[in-house]
Amino acid sequence: MEKLKWWISVLVFFAVVLGPVAVTQAKGSVSRRSYNNPGLFSMDYAEVSFRNEKQGLNLAGMLFVPEGEGPFPAVVIIHGAGTSERDNTWYLTLANYLQRDGVLVLLPDKRGSVKSEGDWHTSSYEDLATDTVAALEFLKSQKMVPVSTIGIIGMSQGGQISPYVVHLSPDVDFLIDVVGTSLNNYDVLHYEETNNLREMGFLPGVSDLIAYPSSWVLRNFTQKVFWDAVGNFDALPYWEELTVPALVMYGSDDPNVPAEASKKRLMALNKENLDVRIYEGSEHALQDPPGKGESIFRSEALEDIKDFIFSIH
Repeated sequence: MEKLKWWISVLVFFAVVLGPVAVTQAKGSVSRRSYNNPGLFSMDYAEVSFRNEKQGLNLAGMLFVPEGEGPFPAVVIIHGAGTSERDNTWYLTLANYLQRDGVLVLLPDKRGSVKSEGDWHTSSYEDLATDTVAALEFLKSQKMVPVSTIGIIGMSQGGQISPYVVHLSPDVDFLIDVVGTSLNNYDVLHYEETNNLREMGFLPGVSDLIAYPSSWVLRNFTQKVFWDAVGNFDALPYWEELTVPALVMYGSDDPNVPAEASKKRLMALNKENLDVRIYEGSEHALQDPPGKGESIFRSEALEDIKDFIFSIH
């Protein structure tokens, strides 16, 4: 009888843990949304190149120049995780909007991508930040287009790095962090893994528990090279010392970055130069909420970015 109870307990356990997963997988994957956004073929830009002297890398990118004589406010975009591609519609939607509204945009090729040297796979966040410093130096010294203020827009992982860039560079007049967390890397990885497991069908409490060993496997085996390079980076000390105006933007439904926890950590610093906003219904790209548009970067957020840039003197 005891043995039978034990087997029943085992079966109940697996039914509770794996049953919802089986049901979810049986339903099949949810179709992804399609977005109406600009393509690179429809945009005007100049090819530029510059050098990261500190790390001996030749870097390249695209310079999106507004119409008119200037001087223009200028921004350098900091890429998120992974390889950068020039036809990424998330970045292009932002660059296109700002270019049309009088902002000069430098969209670099991330190191190890397209025309830039180096390897992001083995680079720390501190390494990657020096590429943005090199881009800022290029913008400040170039004679092609007159500029007024110069800022950075960090996208996802790039937003996480952004306050460290300001720590390194005296040339930054403002900072915009688009869905870059203020938490440390390991906490964000656990949050992301929890949501990945939820998407597979695991129940909330179960997914949170499994995310601990799952994250450990990623850090120590399947993505070891990357995690050895970036470690448990925590930008909070650089947010604490930040003195330039900063706009920080999160999506309430982001499965990759915990919006409320990230905002809470920044607001606890009680700094008047930090403006932290959460966009209801948006996920990691700050896209239009379902049923309210088909833009991968919601117009409200784009307008907030533009207004913030032009508020800097």
